[in-house]
Amino acid sequence: MTVSQSQPQSLAGHFLIAMPSLAEPPFSRGVAFICQHDEDGAVGLLVNQLSEYRLGDVLSQMKLECNDLELADAPVLIGGPVQQERGFVLHREPGHWESSYRINAEWSVTTSRDILVAMANGEGPRLAVMALGYAGWSAGQLEQELKDNTWLTVEASERVVFHTPLEERWSAAAGLVGVDPLALPGYAGHA
Repeated sequence: MTVSQSQPQSLAGHFLIAMPSLAEPPFSRGVAFICQHDEDGAVGLLVNQLSEYRLGDVLSQMKLECNDLELADAPVLIGGPVQQERGFVLHREPGHWESSYRINAEWSVTTSRDILVAMANGEGPRLAVMALGYAGWSAGQLEQELKDNTWLTVEASERVVFHTPLEERWSAAAGLVGVDPLALPGYAGHA
C-alpha cells in the first residue's frame, strides 16, 4: 500500500498575519498578501509597511505626470525585502496589462509600466496599492513557518487592503481570524 502525500493547499489570495513572536523587520507585525503559492514556494507582498515614497514620487521618477493630487499622495508600501527596486501593483479589476498575474477571481498583481500610465491618467484600477519589493519563501519554507506558529492565515480582505489605515491593518487582519493579536503570547507554543 502506498501513502500519497497531499499537496499543500495554496494560500494564494490569503493573508499571512505575523504572530507577535516574529520580530524581524520588515515582517514584525506584518500582513503579507500571498500572490502565488505552490510546491516551489510562495511569493507575497506586505500590505502594511510604509515606504518613504508616495505614488507621485514613483510616477515622477518614471517621467509620468499625475494631476490627481489624492492619487499622487497615495502611499507606496514596502512589499518585502527582495528586489526593492521593482514595483508591484496589487489590484482588484484584472484589466489587460502587459505583465499581470491573476492571483484568483478577485485579485491580480501587475508589474508593467502600462498600469502606472493608466493610473496617472485616471484610467487604472479603481482599487490598487503599489509596493516596492516582495517577500519570497522557498519550497517548504512557508509550510514550516506555519507549523512553527509564525503566521496566522485568513482569506484576504479588500477592506483591510484598501480601506483600513496602515497602522491598523495588522489588528484588522487578525480580527478576521477572530483574535486580538495583542492578546496572543509573544512566543510559539506546542502542546
